[in-house]
Amino acid sequence: MASKLLMLTIFVFDLIAFGLAIAAERRRSTAKVKQDGEGDYNYCVYDSDIATGFGVGAFLFLMLSQIILMVASRCFCCGKALRPGGSRACAVLLFIICWVAFFIAEVCLLAASVRNAYHTKYRISYLTTDKHLSCETLRKGVFAAGAAFIFFTSILSQFYYVTYAKARGGPMPYGSEAGVGMAAYK
Repeated sequence: MASKLLMLTIFVFDLIAFGLAIAAERRRSTAKVKQDGEGDYNYCVYDSDIATGFGVGAFLFLMLSQIILMVASRCFCCGKALRPGGSRACAVLLFIICWVAFFIAEVCLLAASVRNAYHTKYRISYLTTDKHLSCETLRKGVFAAGAAFIFFTSILSQFYYVTYAKARGGPMPYGSEAGVGMAAYK
């Protein structure tokens, strides 16, 4: 039987990660070109860098959720073998897909957080007017892609845990011996 407390805990952590990823998308850094006090140079001025913190927070909450799930399900590495059947096949398939979605979400969140924290330090003088100042910022949708994969990971991990618990529960079909029990002839 699947633990409802564990499923609720994983859902809450995934929900927090999703909310932080959406907040990071809404608050990612923007830049404006400003002139220095004397009017000789242009340079980039970036606004708040809070989206990086939101992205890292989403990264950590999603990782914590995945760690809790894998410890609870023993990550298919330890413990008794699962009962053969459709539940085991579904659990294995969902396990693999869940890890792929988790990896994509973590890569999106980490790359977006790093890219959002990067600020160019270039200055352009008015004497070199042939070059334009480029204030690089994070593209729209990278944190949102991470949030979408957090959502997929959350759904897949819930289904994985339920099918894992179903495949784990109950006695094994051939508990101790695979042969036919024989009694003494009387």
